[in-house]
Amino acid sequence: MKKDNEIGLDFMIDKLTNSIENVVTGDSFATEISILTANDLKTATTKNGWLFNWKDEFKEPARDIYKLTIVNNPTIIQGLISLEVKSDHVYMHLVESAPFNKGKTKVYSGVPGNLVAFACKLSFQRGHEGNISFLSKTLLVDHYIKTLGAFHFGGRVMIIETPAALKLINKYFQNK
Repeated sequence: MKKDNEIGLDFMIDKLTNSIENVVTGDSFATEISILTANDLKTATTKNGWLFNWKDEFKEPARDIYKLTIVNNPTIIQGLISLEVKSDHVYMHLVESAPFNKGKTKVYSGVPGNLVAFACKLSFQRGHEGNISFLSKTLLVDHYIKTLGAFHFGGRVMIIETPAALKLINKYFQNK
């Protein structure tokens, strides 16, 4: 059995929006989240600027990878999230914004918050009351407490429970 070296997540919640927003114009774009396909993997590569090896993640049988896209533009991936449904919650393995949605020159804000809100929504759909967990990089524990309403469980473990999950879901999925 392969040893699972869990890394702490280090995504930044730049802004909680009700979709994603163009950083320059402020225009808001409706999004949709769907399962990542093998064909999608051709663009989500380290060669194209993605940090994580999504091809390896895709091979993990217990995990599902979801892509965030703009409605009516399904070929351009805005961000990816790897989730595993556990017995009592959903675990976030990886979260990553597309390379063009990172740093000072990013095109869209709101991508990571949108992906985390989806994880909370999936948790409700699976009967887990919105509960999700993930490992954080130590320096970002306070950031996730402030931006996501997560709480620090100990070590690097972060948990989002029902009240915080509902806030995120209502922000991103109020009309869906």
